[in-house]
Amino acid sequence: MLLLVVLAVIGGIAVVATGRWGGLPDAEPERSPRGELAADGELDRPAVDGLRFSLALRGYRMDEVDEVLDRLVDELDRRGERISELEARLPEEG
Repeated sequence: MLLLVVLAVIGGIAVVATGRWGGLPDAEPERSPRGELAADGELDRPAVDGLRFSLALRGYRMDEVDEVLDRLVDELDRRGERISELEARLPEEG
């Protein structure tokens, strides 16, 4: 009798896990306003430094995301410095 109950539970789990019988709906991720860049705002170091991503059921590797964001910030700084150098070389218009 106990064996039949265990088999029924395992079978039910298998049916739900394979998506038959409708399955569970996808969860909507909870988004934090700190996890988005402003569409019309300037993309600069403070904007990227302030990013924080919300966690989902499966989550993410924070160390990997932080490493990518650090590289992005460094690249933005290098590009900003290069743009400033090039703009300084332009003859003044007027």
